[in-house]
Amino acid sequence: MAQTVLKNQRGVKTFQSLDVELRNVFKFFNQEPAIHGVDLDIKQGEFFSILGPSGCGKTTTLRLIAGFEKVDAGKLLIQGQVMTNVPPYRRPVNTVFQSYALFNHLNVWDNIAFGLRLKNLSGSEINSRVGEAIKQVKMESLRSRFPNQLSGGQQQRVALARALVNRPAVLLLDEPLGALDLKLRKEMQIELSNLHKNLGLTFIMVTHDQEEALCLSDRIAVMNQGKIEQIGTPSTIYERPETPFVADFIGDTNLFTGEIADVDPTYIKIVTKTGLSIVTIRSSDTPNELAQSVVVSVRPEKIQISLYQPNLPTNCFEGRLINVMYLGTHVNYVVELTNGININVLQPNTMGNLPDRDTPIYIWWSETDCLAISQTSNVKNS
Repeated sequence: MAQTVLKNQRGVKTFQSLDVELRNVFKFFNQEPAIHGVDLDIKQGEFFSILGPSGCGKTTTLRLIAGFEKVDAGKLLIQGQVMTNVPPYRRPVNTVFQSYALFNHLNVWDNIAFGLRLKNLSGSEINSRVGEAIKQVKMESLRSRFPNQLSGGQQQRVALARALVNRPAVLLLDEPLGALDLKLRKEMQIELSNLHKNLGLTFIMVTHDQEEALCLSDRIAVMNQGKIEQIGTPSTIYERPETPFVADFIGDTNLFTGEIADVDPTYIKIVTKTGLSIVTIRSSDTPNELAQSVVVSVRPEKIQISLYQPNLPTNCFEGRLINVMYLGTHVNYVVELTNGININVLQPNTMGNLPDRDTPIYIWWSETDCLAISQTSNVKNS
């Protein structure tokens, strides 16, 4: 099995096994690249998500790992073995589909046992493994029901058990919760997270749901147009996006395009195309060349609002309130600045009186709460 070299806090080298590796992988459809030079290292036992909009190549990447599509260029390895000519049924992986793909004429027990019977395992082995899998997904009391007698969440559990009963090294999840309603989706996210922790298997999930990827994953790869824009932990992806696409796609944000006007050892000043002067903290990975084109990202929850002008030297702007959206736990404000730019602000609901539209208002944020991103950022695998 392949290993990756890591360093602990003392700088001592340690080794961690890799379950899945993609090395400069390409996939073409009608001579057009659907996957364009993808590199991935997925560690043993981690919950790894591939996130992106429709058509970005995430499902194709999953199908390449599963063996449902063939790699046209590059290498794909599972547990250190090249998978070029290995058919899907001989790979140490199983896939859970969004549609569940259950057999309607078989009950829960027989759906889960189906794959084991094809392998001609003994009856006692089948009973033991199906019993273990059905217990893992908490479906013991419903073992005799048929798919049309189950809720969406229950069908999802059966699909998971049918994959787990084969004891794969890697479980592939293709939009596994996409067919569920919001409340059930939240419940199944918790179930899926607990299942991963209890089993210790490698989970690879494809999703377009940002919140789902952020709350479930150890690491996330954000894809766009067949390429990977950024790989990192959920907090890194959200707090330190490396490209304008990642900043815009992950969560909500306010983006300002401009140029660097001034740099000192601590701060960077950016002047936007609409004339705003924004100051941000300088760090080792912050763009810092004068006249360099950048995008500034400010998350709505980082912005403060006031009816009175704060005594602040930077990142404070005047405007008027043009929309107020009550969201229950939070309130979303849309503020039009004096230069005509609209800013989204998200504040906790404190049960106070909400201001009326057209109210003059001030917004501000800290230099540490905005991020300058180069428009030509390089992708890093962290």
